[in-house]
Amino acid sequence: MGTKVLLVEDDESLHRGIQFTLEQEGFDTQGARTLSEARSLLAQSDFGLVLLDVQLPDGNGFDFCAEVRRRSSVPIIFLTASDQEIDVVRGLDLGGDDYITKPFRLREFLSRVQAVMRRTAAASAERSERPASSGGLVLHAQEMRVEKDGLDIPLSLTEYRLLALFLANPRAVLSKDRIIRNVWPDGVDILDDNTVAVNVRRLREKIEDDPQNPQRILTVRGAGYRWNG
Repeated sequence: MGTKVLLVEDDESLHRGIQFTLEQEGFDTQGARTLSEARSLLAQSDFGLVLLDVQLPDGNGFDFCAEVRRRSSVPIIFLTASDQEIDVVRGLDLGGDDYITKPFRLREFLSRVQAVMRRTAAASAERSERPASSGGLVLHAQEMRVEKDGLDIPLSLTEYRLLALFLANPRAVLSKDRIIRNVWPDGVDILDDNTVAVNVRRLREKIEDDPQNPQRILTVRGAGYRWNG
């Protein structure tokens, strides 16, 4: 399956045209016509790209970009009718990866989407070669190895995947459904919340100084878990 794209565009004709074009190129596209819909989809799935209109019925794409950037590095491309320099600069300063002015030619649009995806893949590959560290832990992705205070911690594959997910989403609240989709992608239909709770408990026993009073993986009542790194 191709890269998963969230298309946030309220112009129905343009929305259908972009979605059709992306799917012809192998992208897996989900559409939102409002920011409320976009928030809901982002909470349910991980996306590889967000295409974001600026003027939407229930808010401003710039504000939404800033909101997303507080918890995610997903590439964002603005789609907007405004070609004012101040808007372009604002969009890029807020964390947008490109800014495409309407009307645009589809071939150029696709080229710029592909360029952003190439830059993102290159940056991701570079990051994966560097150990990730947070909260006194160091995760060596290439070696699937974790250190705490300089000593290796033996983790099962599931515990490793769970910890890697938390470290990749610092401060973000991860719902139990999202954890299941990422850690056990083949078990979405058969696993339940208890599976997550049991494995979080096991992971806490290995990485927390006091598992009964966890400081790294916090429970957010009614919502899920958050990495306090």
